[in-house]
Order: sequence, then C-alpha cells, then structure tokens
Amino acid sequence: MLLMKLTYDGEQKFIEDIQEIRTLLKEKKVNVGIVESIEGNTHFVKLICDDDVYSKKVESIVDIYISNILYKIVIDNFRKQEMYEYLTDTYFFLKHEEIMEVEEKLMEALSFKGSISDETNIYCMNRVNNIVEKIKGCLEENREININGFLIFRMKDLVNDIELIIDKIVEKYMVEKEYKEFIKLLRYFVEIQDSKIEELNIIISKTGSYEITDNHGKDIFKDFISELAECKIGDSINIEDVIISGLITNAPKKIIIHKKENCTNEEFLDTIMNVFCERVEICNDCTLCTTKKIKI
Repeated sequence: MLLMKLTYDGEQKFIEDIQEIRTLLKEKKVNVGIVESIEGNTHFVKLICDDDVYSKKVESIVDIYISNILYKIVIDNFRKQEMYEYLTDTYFFLKHEEIMEVEEKLMEALSFKGSISDETNIYCMNRVNNIVEKIKGCLEENREININGFLIFRMKDLVNDIELIIDKIVEKYMVEKEYKEFIKLLRYFVEIQDSKIEELNIIISKTGSYEITDNHGKDIFKDFISELAECKIGDSINIEDVIISGLITNAPKKIIIHKKENCTNEEFLDTIMNVFCERVEICNDCTLCTTKKIKI
C-alpha cells in the first residue's frame, strides 16, 4: 500500500528525517518500507506498507511527519531566496548587523528552537502550526508530491504566514532595542551624578509589596514620593516607577535587594540590576529579610 510518494530534482537532505517515520511506526509494530530510485536528475521516494497494517491512523502519522519535513524545506527555501530581500525592503531603516541579528532570531522562531516564554513566541508558534496544517492539507489531497512543484505553486499560500512571523519578531526586536537604549541612558545618568544615599535596602514581602530603607533603617519611600511631586508627575505612575525614579535621582552607592524571589515583577528588578549593575547585591538571609513588616 502506497502511503506517500515524493519526487524532487537536485539535492534534498531529508532522507534521515523520513527514516525517523519508519522507526516511530516500527515501535508501534507497524513496518513501513522506504523505496528510493533515480531517473536522470529526478529522485523518487516511496513510503509503503503491507495492506494488512494500513489504516487511516498510520496514514495520518505519515502525513504529520512529512508535513514537518516539507515545512523545513519551505523555510530553508524562503531563507535562501526571499528572506534577506524582504527584511531589507520592508525594514530598510535597520543596519546590516541588525538585519543579521533579526534573521538569527527569526530562524530560531521558525525552527522551533525558541522557548514558549512570552506572547511573541506563542504567536509565532501558532503561525508555524498554521503553515504545517496547510502543508498537511495538501498531502491529504494528493498522495504524490513533487517538491519542486510544491515550492513553486504552493509557496504563495505560505509566505503570508512567514511574513507575519517576521513582522512579529522585528517588532519584538525593536522593543528590546529601545529598552536597551533606555537602560544605557539611565546608566549614564546614574554614573555622572553624585550619590545622595550611601546604602539603600529594597525589602520584598511574601505578597510582593516593598519597603525602602537607608542603611540606618529610615523609611525613605516618602522622600521618593516628594521628589516626584516636585517634578509634577501624573497620578498614573505605579510603585515600581516611583522606586526606580527615586533610585535614579539619588544614585545610591549600594542597593541591597532582600527576598528577590518574592517579587512579582521581574522586569522591575531587571531594570534595577541593568541600570546599577555592580552596585546591586541580592540578600536572602539577614535580619531585614526575616523581621521587617512591609508597608508599601
């Protein structure tokens, strides 16, 4: 029974991937044969099984694996022929080295190498799955696929999803770039001014609230509020913004963060550590960590 027939001209390095299908099905006690042949420059690969072991389930497993193999071929083809042109035409304001950085991040997203850690990665994963499903739909319509013809005639149906992934990755890249530039500016501002506080403690409670004290135990959060009031800052500013603003204004020589694991806002602590760098210490086992009652 013919499960799938693939034909292609030239070189295609996917036979090892197809061998994995046979190994997987063999574990399920389903023997699948792979028959390769060449006529001129055209290669033929057939996946076959005995009629008595054939089932729609076996066919579905083959379709899923072949879909992912073809997806890799599609992405490799797009990377070689269209990706750089799309990036340079659409994002002409990016420098060459930035284009290279974006392309590296993009290939991670397209190659399932990125972790599902934020909204961008989830979005990209959904788009990748959409591409694979479209390819799978083609396989379900036809058990014989000419890979070269597939790339010519079916690529247009897949490029839109690829471009949407590119746009999302570039969007995230630009946000991260702006954040790094912002951090660099804050770091410079801190370095050029005199420190008004020798040592400052940020104590985080189990509920994620904060207490800010100096090395004498004085609560200085109210001082931060007063400084902001003098600058006529709007009411929408949150506690973390008040603390960061106070840190920037006073430029402490030393910042000790107590009970870091209690913080519910990782970006807040990342910003402090990125701006103040070696001035920051993390503490988990002192009297302030265990005896302070958080007020903020």
